[in-house]
Amino acid sequence: MSVVMHHVDSAVPEISFTEAAVKHVVSYLQKNPDYTGIRLSIKKTGCSGLSYVVDYVLAPQETDLVLPLSENYVVCIDKSSYSFLKNMSVDYVKQGLNYKFVFNNPNQTGQCGCGESFTVD
Repeated sequence: MSVVMHHVDSAVPEISFTEAAVKHVVSYLQKNPDYTGIRLSIKKTGCSGLSYVVDYVLAPQETDLVLPLSENYVVCIDKSSYSFLKNMSVDYVKQGLNYKFVFNNPNQTGQCGCGESFTVD
């Protein structure tokens, strides 16, 4: 008798969102019914080399890791960006007159002076 085993990747990406960040994203998504969530990724840019990208998505792609954001929405994480984002926490805060996402990333080893890009080892 032979046994066939299926490998199922049940690992949930290790990225968290504060209540303020979830509230902001869900509020925006509710106004745009075609969107099912957001995608987090990084791109090469700026003085330090990398920057965060937040896009609204219609559906997850095959290259995404997916985690729940709320009952109705998901967060898609670009697989090629995940090693740079693992264990990150995303917040949404007021700074002066503006609100913005703040990425608390333990993988980040440096940041440019303007705060638009970062480095990792």
